[in-house]
Amino acid sequence: MGIKDLFNKTKKEVKVLQGEETKDKVFTNEQEFPDQASARAAFERAKKKLFDVNLWSDLEGINSTFELFDNRGRRTTEPVPQVGYFIRIILPGTTIENWVNISDVKEQEDLAEFTVHPSEKPATLTDEDEVVEHFFTDEASSTFRVLLEGNTLKAFEIGKNERINNHGQEAGHRKVLNTMIAEGGWAGFQDLQWEKLTRYLVHLEEAEH
Repeated sequence: MGIKDLFNKTKKEVKVLQGEETKDKVFTNEQEFPDQASARAAFERAKKKLFDVNLWSDLEGINSTFELFDNRGRRTTEPVPQVGYFIRIILPGTTIENWVNISDVKEQEDLAEFTVHPSEKPATLTDEDEVVEHFFTDEASSTFRVLLEGNTLKAFEIGKNERINNHGQEAGHRKVLNTMIAEGGWAGFQDLQWEKLTRYLVHLEEAEH
């Protein structure tokens, strides 16, 4: 990387931290199976893991807490989340709530996924003005996907338009906090969290035991 490229990269990172630019990131893992039957069975198990968001909290090691809520703000253990449902995410070592809302759910023969956007708390859980309770703005999205291609099972976390929520009314009282979380806690933890999750979804941890 030349000096000019390094300068441009550094300039972009500064703008990202200032909430002036966005980032896209993709995390993925895959596992190949010996035949179509075993691959299909692995895909069906991966779908259950994908949609059972509450169990994501049980991944080994340092891990976030994930809790699924319905569209009325009630904790739920439904096997497939619905559009309009919420997920509360608490980063390890903190008590700070970060909320996302499910905007899309897909189930196809060889693909299952859902997409979330940062959001306010469910209305039944707050009397405050609508403030996005997340360190990214609501234009950001995360898509969690499992995909079967031949005998290969793949899992993805696809982050788009990730902009730090530290400007305007949307950030509310969390401007400084959101910058600190995104720059410190999440910037260093994101790779670990989504690497761990995508490995879990394609059963790599099981294959190593």
